[in-house]
Amino acid sequence: MARPVSYLRDPQWQAMLAWHHGLWSNPARRIFSAPGKHGTLPVMDLLRHKKTAAGRGFLDDQFLIAMPGMKDDRFTRSVIYICAHSDEGAMGLIINQTQQMLFPDLLVQLGIMNEQEAIRLPAQARDFVVRNGGPVDRSRGFVLHSGDYRVESSLTVSDDICLTATVDILRAISSGRGPRHALMALGYSGWGAGQLETEIAENGWLTCPASPELLFDADIERKYDRILASIGIDLAHLSLAAGHA
Repeated sequence: MARPVSYLRDPQWQAMLAWHHGLWSNPARRIFSAPGKHGTLPVMDLLRHKKTAAGRGFLDDQFLIAMPGMKDDRFTRSVIYICAHSDEGAMGLIINQTQQMLFPDLLVQLGIMNEQEAIRLPAQARDFVVRNGGPVDRSRGFVLHSGDYRVESSLTVSDDICLTATVDILRAISSGRGPRHALMALGYSGWGAGQLETEIAENGWLTCPASPELLFDADIERKYDRILASIGIDLAHLSLAAGHA
């Protein structure tokens, strides 16, 4: 059962959690919730804590890899990049599940360009994959990207990785002025206080340090197996492994 919800109050950080344009409405007092075990997440607090050294959790900038026997079908064979973690909870993006929506379609829906302009997008932007970041609030968009691109609303996740959730970055990507490496997701994955730690202790997830190469490479279909292989894990024996690499 979901816990009591939290409301968004800080205008600066409201900007981090919703595109500032027509497809999604103003997130003021918007509730963050999701069904079942992955219910309520104080996302505002988690992201705000990223600005302080004390707010950096031990799972920040880590891959979370679903173990065999994952009970929640939404996370079967999933790899999640953890953007923020603290004693209040965790927030991350699934990086190996794709959406049916195409990036040009999204740009048209947001009013960034019309259909004719979308057709003429450069191949890199036209083929930009929109991913399913998780079951929580699928109307929200996030771009995880390399640190060579930053705007005022960009949030530093690690020395090399940033998170931006305003339309500035969509315009930049569509015009070829965006970051060198990026992935976009709709929705996110979230856990309340202690939930993720409990799931890891119960052998639901394997964790390992994230690498930009595996985070951003285009081989989405094989990402789960390749990340396991990169840390020397044999899938056939994974069910016997502990929760940490």
